Amino acid sequence: MVNHPISRETETKSLYALPQLDVKQTSSTYLVAKRSLDVLLSSIVILLLSPLLVPIIAALKLTGEGYVFYSQKRIGRGNRYFDILKFATMLKNSPNMGSGLITLRNDPRVTPVGKWLRMTKMNELPQVFNVLLGQMSIVGPRPLVDKTFSAYPRNVQLRVYNCKPGITGIGSIVFRDEEALLSMTSIPPQEFYEKIIAPYKGELELWYQKHQSFWVDVLIIFLTLWVVLFPKSQLTFRIFKDLPKRKLVV
Repeated sequence: MVNHPISRETETKSLYALPQLDVKQTSSTYLVAKRSLDVLLSSIVILLLSPLLVPIIAALKLTGEGYVFYSQKRIGRGNRYFDILKFATMLKNSPNMGSGLITLRNDPRVTPVGKWLRMTKMNELPQVFNVLLGQMSIVGPRPLVDKTFSAYPRNVQLRVYNCKPGITGIGSIVFRDEEALLSMTSIPPQEFYEKIIAPYKGELELWYQKHQSFWVDVLIIFLTLWVVLFPKSQLTFRIFKDLPKRKLVV
């Protein structure tokens, strides 16, 4: 298990030893189309949702501990660090309280406004600026901190960030109920994440590496909105019939 991101040099050397069918060679046309979609959608989101920014900022300023944004070092493309931006939804000292980096359903460290922001995924909205800066994409594997990244199996660590991390992705959709799962299990949350969730989520992200295309990205964006409205829907598995099967024991 690795506690720090793998260096780009180590990652590149290791990839040469992997079966070529496991790594999808992305075309320049797809990359240009993906970047164009990122810029277009993030710009539209900023324009359409800008009227919500003032009341959200005011609500966060007047509740909880009075801070609006927080940034955190996350692992991005090529296993390099970048600063992710989010609306503040938890107490400032939350990493050193309770379940640490793992958030549970009805977690007491989440502020009242933060609970609504997390439920609607509005807490991720500031990441559109990470997208505009080219640090993230709309669709891709979620960028992780060192501790949760190290829970991935080694083969996933080597490949998961061959593409830019995303605001949403196939792992985010399938594990939309991650907080509930961690709250329901009789296994300690950290152990459950490391032994059950991380390996399966890694399989999902490698599936995306092999299948990424403009059409798959569009479908993932649609499904992200769909599961917000219909959280119990299994439409994802009906559309992507070859997804790794979900094997979870609570």
